[in-house]
Amino acid sequence: MALKQKGLDEGLKRQILDFCRQIANSSPITGICVCGNLKALLEVLIVVDGFKPRLMNYVKFFNGKPAVFYTVDRWVFEKDVELGFLGEAYAIHLIFPYTPLTNADYLRVEEVKLKRRLILELLENLVLAFPELSHEIRIKPEYFMYEAMLSRARLFPPMYYTLAHFFQDEQREQNVNQVLEGYLLALKELEKREVVERANSFYKISKSFIDGFKGRKALFTNLFRSAQKALFMSFLGTFPKILGVLSESIDVFLKFQFFEGGKDSLRVEIDVEDPKAYLFVPTASGLVPLAARMNIEGFARKILKVGGSRPVSVEALGGVLNDVYLVRVSEDGEERRIVVKSFKDWSGFKWFPLTLWTVGTRTFALLGRSRLERECSINNFLHSKGFAVPRLLGINHAEKLVFMEYVEGETLDKVVKRIFSKGNADKIRMELELIRKVGEVFARVHALNVALGDTKPENIMVGKDGEIYLMDFEQASRKGDKAWDIAEFLYFVGHYAPPLARTRLVEDVAKAFIKGYLGAGGSLEAVRAAGKPKYTKVFSLFVFPHVILAISNICKRAGQRNG
Repeated sequence: MALKQKGLDEGLKRQILDFCRQIANSSPITGICVCGNLKALLEVLIVVDGFKPRLMNYVKFFNGKPAVFYTVDRWVFEKDVELGFLGEAYAIHLIFPYTPLTNADYLRVEEVKLKRRLILELLENLVLAFPELSHEIRIKPEYFMYEAMLSRARLFPPMYYTLAHFFQDEQREQNVNQVLEGYLLALKELEKREVVERANSFYKISKSFIDGFKGRKALFTNLFRSAQKALFMSFLGTFPKILGVLSESIDVFLKFQFFEGGKDSLRVEIDVEDPKAYLFVPTASGLVPLAARMNIEGFARKILKVGGSRPVSVEALGGVLNDVYLVRVSEDGEERRIVVKSFKDWSGFKWFPLTLWTVGTRTFALLGRSRLERECSINNFLHSKGFAVPRLLGINHAEKLVFMEYVEGETLDKVVKRIFSKGNADKIRMELELIRKVGEVFARVHALNVALGDTKPENIMVGKDGEIYLMDFEQASRKGDKAWDIAEFLYFVGHYAPPLARTRLVEDVAKAFIKGYLGAGGSLEAVRAAGKPKYTKVFSLFVFPHVILAISNICKRAGQRNG
């Protein structure tokens, strides 16, 4: 909000107001404020009702020190605040500390209005960047302040000079508090509109905002906004006309001049945290910032609370499309373990077969970051709904690492293979009961409008207590394809069937799963769809035709009296 500048004495204030009246001529002045830091360039924003021409910048020297007057018509200024009409070339002064000289209430209203729009744009960007994880992210208000400033400095590098003074000034804490106040007022308004929800000292993006967001259109709109800001800030900045006047003062000249290495030279002097340090993801270990950058061993020591002298073992477990590690620590004769998953980008021949086999049926998330945020988001969501999942312990977003609880038990593919090994009848009945329970779990997940995305039996764990654990959510999504979940599970079961055996046991497994799924309220339509050629063709490369046909027929007859 408004900041009382040290050094702005009454004499200088009168001189500024006198010159502003000369600029406005007979037109009424709506508001005047001094922007930025007096140790740097003196900048004055003047909003004039009915100003002709609509925009004009002036330079005047006071006691040998230059001052720039940014003069704008009130209608144009308010459109710049509300819509970014000029790429925020004039409205941008309100995201930094300022001292109102006239009509402080008007400037405050426009400031909050601007910051409300900036918050909305940043929320849209978060939904675009984290389509699934945006449901879970906790946001500190400081994120909006830092990201708004730094994103504009990236578009218009001379602004790094302003940022350097903002963060280096002895009034840094006061500067931050003053600027943050406007964002807090804007967030209160957005909370009333149900755009955000309060979660203690954090904010969450509301489900209604995420669901109502049009990603493709917004992506184009946000790209256009960025280009528009850069264009207007460059062409409406003051340096085209006044650079020659100001070049005599190197301190001022640096603000407006692009020079070799200039941006980097200025940036290193800015002591500002990564805005992502104010974005958090809930885990079993508490909230973890997206800016966390610890390596595997460092994070494991923190999670397991292990001192530097105690050895930490990191064992690669393999993985075709991701690297998975088991971290072990021995303490007081007890071994503690966590799992670390590294989300590599899928490229070239690693993902080409998947795309080829599933064309027209299933689209996979390929980028490591996208898969990581799905993993974390759906894991958190299902855990909050009472499902058994490996607890999320931590995230290193920069290195695309996820740290999870190690779950002891047996993967379901081993159970399926035992069924096909034709053991004793009682044992088979017990294991078919486990398959039925898996069907129930799938139905409960689908009832939440979540599709798991990768439902191979290897991704389902039977815990020591018989509880069914779901794992691997990197392809999961809200409002996804439920029929795919059913098809992948059943046809992968068929993949384990002995090549020359009859299909009776495969059919028993499929029927047990479908019985559990439909009995728990699962979608009959999704089960029947899983038997269609759209899905069977995907698995025909590694499942025998007679097995696929048997499973497909059971799916298509599901719900019938003899199905």
